[in-house]
Order: sequence, then C-alpha cells, then structure tokens
Amino acid sequence: MVSDSEIKTTVSPFRMREGEIKVFDGKDGYVSMNQIVQKINLGHISDIHFKILELINKYEFLTSRQLFLLLENEKNDIKTQDKLNNKLDQLIRSKILTRYYFTSTEGSGIYRVYCMEKMGKYLLTSREIECKWQPSDNAKPVEMIKKKLAGNQVVIAYMRKVKHFSDFKLKPVITAKTLNKQFKPIASIDLEVNRRKVSFVFEVIRRNDDWENKLVERMNLWKDFYDNFVPGDSGFLSIPQLVFVCEDDRHMAETFKILVTKQLKIDKINFYYTTDLAQNSDSLTKSLYDFVEENGKYKIRNVEAKILG
Repeated sequence: MVSDSEIKTTVSPFRMREGEIKVFDGKDGYVSMNQIVQKINLGHISDIHFKILELINKYEFLTSRQLFLLLENEKNDIKTQDKLNNKLDQLIRSKILTRYYFTSTEGSGIYRVYCMEKMGKYLLTSREIECKWQPSDNAKPVEMIKKKLAGNQVVIAYMRKVKHFSDFKLKPVITAKTLNKQFKPIASIDLEVNRRKVSFVFEVIRRNDDWENKLVERMNLWKDFYDNFVPGDSGFLSIPQLVFVCEDDRHMAETFKILVTKQLKIDKINFYYTTDLAQNSDSLTKSLYDFVEENGKYKIRNVEAKILG
C-alpha cells in the first residue's frame, strides 16, 4: 500500500464538490440469516470479518484504506489492501455491509465508503457487541459523511504517528451550560506527556451550503462551553485545545476570517487549524497553524508542535 507521504494529491478527497451526491454501490436483493450462518460454519466468514465489522460499527463510515490502517495498527494480519478488499466484497455480497461512492459534475470519486447493514448489526449483537446503528444512519447527507471521514483520518493519523497518543473518543458529548445544549465535535484525542494529560477536540468544517452561518451557530456553543469551563466539565480535567479541520489552506483563511469578523474569539484558548492533507505527513509536528497579526494584517503561521512528534 502507498504510504501517506507518497500520496501526491493536492486536493482533499473529503472536500465538498459542487452538485455532489451519494450513490449506492452495495448489493440489492435478499440474503437470509441462514445463508450467513452457513458461511460462518464453513469458515467463509471468520474472525477477521468480525473485526472489520467492529471497526466499521465504531467509526461509522470508513474507506478501505482507513480500515486497512486501523487493522494494521491493531496488529491484525491482513497482509495487503487487495486481500482486505476481497473480504469487504464478501461482506457486501452477504449484505452484512454496504457501500457508497460520491459523484458530482467533476466526475465520480476515487474511493468507496463502507458502512453497516442490518445483517451486520444482528451479527455483532449475537456476540454481545453494542451496535447503535439504525437504517436511517445510511441516509446521512454527503456533508456529514465527509466530515466523519475527515475526522476518522485525523484520529488514525494521531494514533499511528504521535508517540504521546493515549486515548480518543469519537463524537464526545460537550455541554454548553448557559444555553443548556449538548453538541458533538467529531472527536477528542488525549495525549499523555510526563504523566500529564493534554486533550484536543476537533471541529471538522466542510464547505457545504450555508457553512459560514452554521459555523457561527456552532461557535456560540463552543464559546459558552469554554467561557464557563471548570475542571470535570464534559469529562475534561483541563481545558481542551480546539482544532479546526479544514478542507485546504484557503479554507483555513476563510474560517479564520469568519471567526474574526463575527467576534467569536474565545479568551481562554488559542485557535489552531489544520487540513485534511496535513495528516499525510510522516510527522504531525508541523500539521497545525494559527494566524498572527503583523503590520495591521493577519498572516498564517505554521506552528511547530513538538508534542505531536
């Protein structure tokens, strides 16, 4: 498999494209549970297939590349991407998983997105593995799926490349106390440095319709959370660092401009920014950015974060 640093694309595969739609690429028709049980009894569906199911259940939407990296990180002997793709095809044909791809006026996307199917939920439940999947989950719009894919990529990158990586949580529940509302960023990641925990929370932003106004609404929740933070709030013992995951460099500047013009600064923290493609570097020490004022103008600055080494 091509390593992250060898990926030559200059645009994020998880960016929004004009007129983009999600296209079903799974299997139509009916497969009975008896047929699936027979495949299990014959060894055609084995423990590695169940491990694939568990990961997709946990991360909700994954590309085959992301899935391969997760399996490899957990020391599963999957050998090659092609072998994984064969196992995914087996699960698709049995309607245990399903998949989609994205198409737009620019053409079809280069990757497939894998997610749960009803039979997959039944199989996990039979092994007493919690599965909260509902059929409506697969009806989520392109924007929400791409946000999840971009967030999963960040988690996988930190997991594989940051030596201080300790733990993570997908879609942690954050409470804005004054507004009495709960919301969920895409992920939180804990690092442990000299027995001290440092937490990051990631807000993934896509250029979907009306994204600027939605960002303002979201930041009002974040501002409420940070302005009223005390240790223990939403499970954080200390103030977590907020990182905006943007589509590209220009999108970082667009996001920063909205935060400045709408006066959404939060006094207790500095804002940091990153992009989808920044996660492909061999080291994440230079994956974060901020904006500084020089001679009355704001300038983007690459932050060297040794903690991410």
